[in-house]
Amino acid sequence: MWDQRYQRSDYIYGTSANDFLRAESSAILQRGKVLCLAEGEGRNAVYLASQGYQVTAVDQSAVGLEKAQLLAKQHDVTIHTEVADLATYDLGEECWDGIVSIFAHMPAPLRKDLHQRCVKALKNTGVFLLEAFTKRQLETEGRGGPPAEQLDFFMSLEHLKLELAGLEFSIGRELTRYIDEGHYHQGESSVVQVLAIK
Repeated sequence: MWDQRYQRSDYIYGTSANDFLRAESSAILQRGKVLCLAEGEGRNAVYLASQGYQVTAVDQSAVGLEKAQLLAKQHDVTIHTEVADLATYDLGEECWDGIVSIFAHMPAPLRKDLHQRCVKALKNTGVFLLEAFTKRQLETEGRGGPPAEQLDFFMSLEHLKLELAGLEFSIGRELTRYIDEGHYHQGESSVVQVLAIK
């Protein structure tokens, strides 16, 4: 599905970094190692690299990550990309200064396991930064998020606090905000935002 979606010549979520990431990424250790989960076409990874971070972008789509490398070249930055399934991808232990998850929706059992592995993979004082749609997205006029039949793909602050046990939440909120990110993320949207520190 994702290879097919990313086959378009344009960047389906745009080329600008996510607003929440832009606002809060400075919490991550300067020039630190950052892992971007389900990074797709690379807009967030390229932004972080432009800020001096050492960035690894992981996604299941080779097509998306090829476009990420093209975007990095256009911005004269370097990112490392890995085509991988997050269900089996080895995040390592205590090796990342930051882990970024922007609209990385997946089934709840996989998400819970991945988030627990993220906690282990962060260095001491490492930062976990996330924005995702909540199930209230289904009641908004915004475009984006999983379909109604994938209800467990949506996230909530309550569940994230459990899944990310071991991190201290500096930001944890659910809100409605306007999103303008390419073709697939548009309009008033219901999201959860997290910045948590190990």
